[in-house]
Amino acid sequence: MSERIAILGAGSWGMAVARLLHRNGADVILWEYSRSDFEILVKHRGHPDKLKDVRLDDTIDLTNDLSESVERADMVVLAIPSQHLRGVLMDLKNLKTQAPGFVNLAKGIEIGSLLRMSEVIKEVLELSSDRIVSISGPSHAEEVVHDIPTAVVAAGSSADLIAHIQNLFSNQSFRVYQSEDLIGVELGGALKNIIAIAAGIAAGIGTGDNTLGALITRGLAEISRLGTAMGADPLTFSGLSGIGDLVTTCSSRHSRNRFVGYNIGRGEKLKDILAGMTMVAEGVQTTRSGYALAERHQVEMPITREVYNVLFVDKSPSEAMGDLMGRTLKAEIWQ
Repeated sequence: MSERIAILGAGSWGMAVARLLHRNGADVILWEYSRSDFEILVKHRGHPDKLKDVRLDDTIDLTNDLSESVERADMVVLAIPSQHLRGVLMDLKNLKTQAPGFVNLAKGIEIGSLLRMSEVIKEVLELSSDRIVSISGPSHAEEVVHDIPTAVVAAGSSADLIAHIQNLFSNQSFRVYQSEDLIGVELGGALKNIIAIAAGIAAGIGTGDNTLGALITRGLAEISRLGTAMGADPLTFSGLSGIGDLVTTCSSRHSRNRFVGYNIGRGEKLKDILAGMTMVAEGVQTTRSGYALAERHQVEMPITREVYNVLFVDKSPSEAMGDLMGRTLKAEIWQ
């Protein structure tokens, strides 16, 4: 009998993972919170505004009822934007689901609490750490759903659960690696979105490849500094959830965070950009959290600081770039 997988969140990533797991032989049910989006999902067996030219198989169950989605689930996959995850988990907690494993796909840090997503799951559902795995890495839904070769990393504290998730998700076009560094994997996946906004801003004001290379490299350095201060293995940031995801998100046409930055660089206002987007750019709110974490741990993160100033203090992109380039000269320090 195939494993019953509940996927909570029918955004582009939720739909792509539903298709992936269904093709791998799982019995999939996909939950959508919004009633109006659910009706579109049922009508089109997909959502053209979130993921174009994709039709979900008729045997994938669709529901707007959270209780129905998890009542027989052997595994719960959370494809919920990071700042909405707690609310869904509070509803889920009341249902007392007995699923043995929870897989987080969100890449963010919660505003206020500054908790990573696995920490939010553990706190709200009162779970032991060995029931939680996070998946991260360069994995745009627009490519995964079309079977373009993709590699990600699954991290957690239970070797058995990680191995199970690895086998459940992997196929000829989607390869999953294992990691025990949950802190590093989650921080890499979240913080790279801040650097992607910076890359978009730089492109929007007319800079070139030299600038992009510098932002990616120095962005990785400050992500690694903060991660190390928070207990991550610095080598993790040389992997898929670090440099892999960072390069992809900073340069891809699919990147929502780069899109936000690019339009800010061209002179648009943040609120207007976000109002016109169907999907969530996680890096906007993660910039607040990353900036706060840098202050808490007294870690120098100049790119994060300047992105914060542009997004929330109304600093001009050109002034922010000038301040980055005009900082005190120093040796190249990686850690």
